[in-house]
Amino acid sequence: MTAPVPAASTLAHRTEHDLLGDREVPARAYYGVHTLRAVENFPITGTPISVHPELVVALACVKQAAAQANKELGLLDARRADAIVRACEEIRAGHLHDEFVVDVIQGGAGTSTNMNANEVVANRALELLGHPRGHYTELHPLEHVNLSQSTNDAYPTAVRIALQAGARQLGTALSALADAFSAKAAEFAPVVKMGRTQLQDAVPMTLGQEFGAFAVTIREDVQRLAEAARLLLEINLGGTAIGTGLNAPDQYAALACARLRALTDLPLATAADLVEATWDVGAFVQLSGVLKRIAVKLSKICNDLRLLSSGPRTGLGEINLPPVQAGSSIMPGKVNPVIPEAVNQVAFRVIGHDVAVTLAAEAGQLQLNAFEPVIAHSLLDSLAQLGSACRTLTERCVTGITANAGRLRHDVDHSIGTVTALNPFIGYTAATSIATDALATGRSVRELVLERGLLTAAQLDRLLSPENLAFTTRPLSET
Repeated sequence: MTAPVPAASTLAHRTEHDLLGDREVPARAYYGVHTLRAVENFPITGTPISVHPELVVALACVKQAAAQANKELGLLDARRADAIVRACEEIRAGHLHDEFVVDVIQGGAGTSTNMNANEVVANRALELLGHPRGHYTELHPLEHVNLSQSTNDAYPTAVRIALQAGARQLGTALSALADAFSAKAAEFAPVVKMGRTQLQDAVPMTLGQEFGAFAVTIREDVQRLAEAARLLLEINLGGTAIGTGLNAPDQYAALACARLRALTDLPLATAADLVEATWDVGAFVQLSGVLKRIAVKLSKICNDLRLLSSGPRTGLGEINLPPVQAGSSIMPGKVNPVIPEAVNQVAFRVIGHDVAVTLAAEAGQLQLNAFEPVIAHSLLDSLAQLGSACRTLTERCVTGITANAGRLRHDVDHSIGTVTALNPFIGYTAATSIATDALATGRSVRELVLERGLLTAAQLDRLLSPENLAFTTRPLSET
């Protein structure tokens, strides 16, 4: 008969045993010996997996679905299964997240993360059954919590579920940013300005068109993000170690997937070929590419906002970003575009994460990719930081942008870019001559055209109306 184990509250430590021998685990800890060794082995970033609460919740969902499936198949008795389910429900509600302590970067293809989850669930379930933590003869992290599973199917499934949550949150933040740009597009619809190509004067447009284009490009990426997230709905739960389903009954994969669908409210599906699904990380690469695309676009937009607001006296000075803090410790009155600058830096990180994901995906060998921890951390970090960046850009910058309409109109009236609209009526050669003379003399396009008798004042009024130039898609009639 097993000797009774003292209550955890009366001892500073409890003894646990694994493949390598006995270790003393803090009695208060819900994690166990496997987690303890992982913490010692991987002091890499100092960042525990609990930094990604969506991953912790997803792990609990997987363990709960597995327990339910194992109970229905008669592999796990109702008493233990119900305790595991209750423990998982508590974790899904936000409890015990601080017990998920292994580093986000770890060897072992996620085994340390999976064991951290198994041990926390097991020890909380033991408490619910009236036993001390570590009393694994009653309920074991591997024999019961990890039943019918391997790290190689449980962990990737949890990662895919966690990424769904992150993608939804980012999609919401991107949509809000697009809405903010759309609102500014409507506000700035009457404000005429000069467009630029290669930083040189081009042709007139409105500030509303410029901001409207920002909204359109962001909404495009909301769709691309949703498409990439859908690829992650195919899971390999039930494939166990390499996709052959060893140690899991035939009905387990379908039943566990059904229970997981109910818990997550996601249209999850079991992969058609579990061997392929166990080593393939193509969906992660696809998502990473979309996140890089979003980052690149956001960074380009922030570059534009910084350039358009440059000055205020010696730059473009076309728009004003809301001042949010003093910009210099030495230059009085200076205000910097700090919000776009912060978003730029997030974009740089996301682009770097994409490189890490690409290399990790390529480095997979044979029936498993051992580098999914860095893939998971990179993607979850990119999703979270892009979401925060979008919310900050929306709330602290875009909604407060104002236009310097007078300066913009002055630049249009004195630009040679308007001569482009005269090409169909006076010819490219004559228009080039007008532009050259305007630059050399400082005189206006209108003045030179009238002086040479190329067009009448009425014709010029019609052709050079900035409003017409900004909204016309084909040359106006000469009459």
